[in-house]
Amino acid sequence: MSDTYLKIRNSDGTEFTETALLSFSFRKDAYTPYTSLNARAVTNETLYSSAAEILLYVEGILVHHGLIDSIGAETSGGITVTSFASRGFSSLLCQNQIEPGLKLSISFNALMDSYYVLPYVTHEDNSDASNYIYVKNHSTMWDGVVNLSYKLNGTYPYIRGTNCVRITPVSQPSAFVYTGADLLSTGSRISGKRLVSNFHMSDINGDFGTFELTDSDVTAQKIVRHQFFELDRQFLYSPQDALVFRDKYCTRGWKQRFCTYSGYNGEDISDTVTFSGVNAERIASVTITGSSSGIITEVGIYSDKFPREIANA
Repeated sequence: MSDTYLKIRNSDGTEFTETALLSFSFRKDAYTPYTSLNARAVTNETLYSSAAEILLYVEGILVHHGLIDSIGAETSGGITVTSFASRGFSSLLCQNQIEPGLKLSISFNALMDSYYVLPYVTHEDNSDASNYIYVKNHSTMWDGVVNLSYKLNGTYPYIRGTNCVRITPVSQPSAFVYTGADLLSTGSRISGKRLVSNFHMSDINGDFGTFELTDSDVTAQKIVRHQFFELDRQFLYSPQDALVFRDKYCTRGWKQRFCTYSGYNGEDISDTVTFSGVNAERIASVTITGSSSGIITEVGIYSDKFPREIANA
């Protein structure tokens, strides 16, 4: 793993590079607003009292730049092994709230740029101010991004690169094609734990019965789960869309196909991948693990109710 290493950046800007990695696990997913990293390395235990940032390079490619969630060092037999846990800086979108209320004529650019300066967090350029968001009590910036992304494009936002927030698929994705000889394995997964069969939303008077949605795909799985909620003011322009959005959100990542191979070739969310049974589908998850046995990458695509393409994307 000579081209795979960590950089630890202190609050004063000084850096340490750690190449003696024992193991690491990196994960990014189309429905998680940050990358995540766990790593273990042989280090000098005195280095990290001022650590503020961690970067992971895999095969020379920067895949993670995040906050320090935790660092723990243990010395035995004269060797210090340090464990690192980190989430990308875009996780701060989930930890900063916006003043509640109606935000009229707000663009994605304004939402991302007008409230807080979040270190290293960038975003797609979109100045369309034709929509609004309604910020509920305790809502976060990410909640606003999700709501606006859906209103503008019918999409769910995602992280590309290390901390870039996007609300549309990339227009010129990198294409990755793998044959059987390239791969260690292919597979599939189904997760039904989030599926909901019936949604019920009250009207402006608090009465139920007007806004209802039944997901026949879920009931066909013999799943009976009912959710009741108050009128969602984020969708006052089209109340039924509040139920449609929740239905799509509950089916996120429902069905997955994946492949694994040795090494890492640079795949990212919204690039395309082709392997047995999958033809140029948009990538929705990337997991990279490393150890003394080498580096293994898993690339996944999802089949659910959020579109991977939009008109003119």
